Amino acid sequence: MASIIVIAVVLVLDVLAFVLAIGAERRRSYAYVNVDSYGRAYCVYSSDASTAYGVSALLLLLAAQAVAMVATRCFCCGRALSPGRRRAWSGICFIACWVTFVIAELCLLAGSVRNAYHTKYTSLFSKDPPRCAMLRKGVFAAGAAFTFLTALFTELHYLFYARARDAADVPPPIVGGIGMTRM
Repeated sequence: MASIIVIAVVLVLDVLAFVLAIGAERRRSYAYVNVDSYGRAYCVYSSDASTAYGVSALLLLLAAQAVAMVATRCFCCGRALSPGRRRAWSGICFIACWVTFVIAELCLLAGSVRNAYHTKYTSLFSKDPPRCAMLRKGVFAAGAAFTFLTALFTELHYLFYARARDAADVPPPIVGGIGMTRM
């Protein structure tokens, strides 16, 4: 039987990571060009909250993945699972959860780093206004989508793993009624 505690902890961590990734997308930094009293143009940025949201989502997703992998012994350590559909689906979900996890982490990390970068120079030697660096729309949203997929595949992996592990505990049935050995 699958542990309700493991399922709940992983689900709560993944949902929090998803919500923070959506919040990071909503709170991205925006920039506009301002001119100081000397006539020099420079970039002014809005709130930088999405960097903290993105890093928090990244860490929560990492914690959820770690809890799930410790609970399933990373699918390769521990005793053997019973062969069959459940073990096969557990392996497929294991690979899918790691692929989506890596993509989600990369999106959240790249979004956080890019959002934290602010253009620091002014247009002292140029008449053109400075180009203000901003994060493209949708980077954190992609991270949130892959966070959701990671949560789905991780939960399915754990459920299939638990069922295959429980099926391995049952001894094989004894076929035939009479033994053919001497006593």
